[in-house]
Amino acid sequence: MALTITEECINCDVCEPQCPNTAIYMGEEIYEINPDLCTECVGHHDEPQCQVICPVECIVIHPQWQEGQDALMEKYRRLTAGTDVSASLAEPALAHQDES
Repeated sequence: MALTITEECINCDVCEPQCPNTAIYMGEEIYEINPDLCTECVGHHDEPQCQVICPVECIVIHPQWQEGQDALMEKYRRLTAGTDVSASLAEPALAHQDES
């Protein structure tokens, strides 16, 4: 699945910098999410960071873009092919382990 931003968006700009795949961009009136780039943070974080930070909770599952966890992980691998994401993944994983 990919996420989408509803019309309730207040254009606060807090979601865009949180997206590790740069899937969020300013549309004509509100922020939008490119479903070809959205992995719901699979491969990067345990939960979609845009949803976590959104103050009006206007980021929801896209009703016409259904993908399972395997498809999201494959998209993550395709998007990060040729880049070294292991360094960026190690630090959040360690921080997460310290919290438990």
